[in-house]
Amino acid sequence: MVNLKEKPFYLTDSQIEWVEETIRSMSDEEKVGQLFINLTLQRDPETIDRLVNKYHIGGVRWQGGTLEEVYEQNRLFQEKSRVPVLIAANCEAGGNGAVGEGTMIATGAACGASATEQTVRDMAKVGGAEASAVGCNWTFAPVCDVVSNWRNTIVNTRGFGDDPDQIIRLSKAYMEEMEKQGLLCAAKHFPGDGSEERDQHLVMGCNDLSCREWDDSFGKVYQALIDAGLPSIMVGHICQPAYSRRFRPGIKDSEIKPATLAPELLQDLLRGQLGFNGLIVTDASHMAGLTTAATRREVIQGVVAAGCDMILFFNDPEEDIQYLKEGIESGVITQERLSDALHRILGLKAHAGLDRLVFPDKSGLARVGCAEHHELAAAAADESITLVKDTQNILPVVPEQRKKVRLYYIQSAPVSMLDGSDPGKKMLIEELEQAGFEVTAPQDYYEMEMEKPSKFNKFRCMTHESAEEFKKNCDLVLVAVNIKGYAKENNTRLTYSVSHSGEIPWYVREVPTICVSLNYTNHLYDLPMMKAYINAYGSTREYLHALVQKITGKSAFKGHSNELVFCGRWDTRL
Repeated sequence: MVNLKEKPFYLTDSQIEWVEETIRSMSDEEKVGQLFINLTLQRDPETIDRLVNKYHIGGVRWQGGTLEEVYEQNRLFQEKSRVPVLIAANCEAGGNGAVGEGTMIATGAACGASATEQTVRDMAKVGGAEASAVGCNWTFAPVCDVVSNWRNTIVNTRGFGDDPDQIIRLSKAYMEEMEKQGLLCAAKHFPGDGSEERDQHLVMGCNDLSCREWDDSFGKVYQALIDAGLPSIMVGHICQPAYSRRFRPGIKDSEIKPATLAPELLQDLLRGQLGFNGLIVTDASHMAGLTTAATRREVIQGVVAAGCDMILFFNDPEEDIQYLKEGIESGVITQERLSDALHRILGLKAHAGLDRLVFPDKSGLARVGCAEHHELAAAAADESITLVKDTQNILPVVPEQRKKVRLYYIQSAPVSMLDGSDPGKKMLIEELEQAGFEVTAPQDYYEMEMEKPSKFNKFRCMTHESAEEFKKNCDLVLVAVNIKGYAKENNTRLTYSVSHSGEIPWYVREVPTICVSLNYTNHLYDLPMMKAYINAYGSTREYLHALVQKITGKSAFKGHSNELVFCGRWDTRL
């Protein structure tokens, strides 16, 4: 039985009594419901009432909604639920992980590149303040993955880098600031993403490090965070074959499972070897890394039996709850395992202060997106933007000397042409013009289609003027790459809007060219011909303003990069 007086719960006798009394008062249906975290897409009172009083959910994560809608939704969850719920947000970069109106301060990659630890502290402080304003008490962060594979785009921007010691330092700072704001942390994605290029949304991830390599990287990070009082861990649908084979000698390759289904990784490694006493939550249960490992019935029963205390998201509430009930009745999930999970869930709730819940006053919403927070975002941008290379000494650029700028903005394909163009393009043009440049920004294929769909648009994108005409009309080329996304392909790379596009850098030997990535840090692999390359980590107003300030020499580049930005290639350094 879990000792709730010990790390990371540190409950008092009265809090422990609240846990025990709450569990004693629960029906069997309420006990089962506590193990589920719902993905809320509908927030009407009837739906919320059904979730807490029919399904008895233990936690909630939501998608979409305005600031006012999210606040009211979370208020209703706590008001209608007999047992207070854990309300989670993904504050990986600031308050924008809680609500759309929240403030993006800095990605994990920006924090890792920053010249000061204050960047991650500001990111966590703002994220915690804005999330707590809408009633959150839990953050699915820090992302403490060790990013050692440059091809990995799942945690490329979300992780703090490739140095375990730096990851420990920044993760601890994140935890400290979140605790001040009243939010508990769930570090992710145990046993560790970032060592391979595949995406657990699409396939079972595989951390192929040896036991010694794992101990020196991911193991070192998790041990340090556990020792520092980490209250919960999110487990990825990622296997760790070396440790599965160590703890289960003779295990067949066909028996290797993602950590969410592997008791040897949860019980022997995480709880036993690392001594973790807190709550274990799965990553999203609809991800193919889990759903392809077993049937849905086996998944729902298996993750709890293996040692997970909470399941992130239903597939179908009625069905998933029935599967879990059947697992308990059949003994696949023992009463001891169910009791252990319930004590950790209620223990975490008591640790979060939910045994004496007071929902935040609505006046706190004024903190979300406030001027002070945007000032901190500007400071983070200034500290983190990184000049990776400038081998031809193109920078700084004086507008009076190179006034005519051609901007090629390489954006991700929109989910729908109705979404409109990437707003970062318009903001970047504005910032360049305010700095004194004259900007020409050709439309890409998506923008042409948005304006007037035509089968000839792709051919229009292929055309461009002669080299001499180009040089006459252009003093400088700025290539801004804002490619985003995962859960669609295993490795997200630079993609032009059409084949043979005029965006493709045929011009780099004709006119001085600067390339800047506004998201992923590994684009030099596809753009080795760029002699001046910047990682800017964001496409918000603060980051674009700081970027132009640095390009024009009005602000120094302060960020630093690691070797992964060169993608193991000699030509990316030229």
